[in-house]
Amino acid sequence: MDASAETNENQPTPRMLAWAKNSAAYRLAKRMMTERELSDAIKRKARSKFDEISEAQVNALAEAALAFGRSMKALDDQNYAEIRANSAARSGRSKRAIARKLAEKGVDKSIVASVLLDADDLRAAIVYARKKGFGPFRRPDVDADQARWTKEISSFARQGFSFDLAKRVLDMERDESEDILLRSC
Repeated sequence: MDASAETNENQPTPRMLAWAKNSAAYRLAKRMMTERELSDAIKRKARSKFDEISEAQVNALAEAALAFGRSMKALDDQNYAEIRANSAARSGRSKRAIARKLAEKGVDKSIVASVLLDADDLRAAIVYARKKGFGPFRRPDVDADQARWTKEISSFARQGFSFDLAKRVLDMERDESEDILLRSC
């Protein structure tokens, strides 16, 4: 086999490239994705769609899909991370939990760090307490005994909040916590 035939086998066909662009457009129109999510999805689908596709062709299709997504301004990890981090923080997620989720999605650590620079864990912890009915948002008929307190602290820890922050929120008065929520809007 000569070198030109071998090179040709590693290049995707025009039909494959058109499929990669169409597939990227379809996926990005449905929801926001990170570069790694799109790349993994294209690679996975290409392996099942095309018989006897080489690994070089799979990688080339993924790169073509990424380039297409970037050129259409529909694929931007920085923007994705900002939107997801802001939404998660507003819904009561800790910086640690947000960072873990973004890392799972394939967002670069430097992007995650820059996005979480201004995140407020105190506000997020208060929102979480309000959602769960913990601390200052506990119903008056519920006893605040040691077992309840331990359960609430454990719940905060599972969500990635520090012990000191959880204790601070649980010890707050309702008025103080609501003031913090109002000031941070």
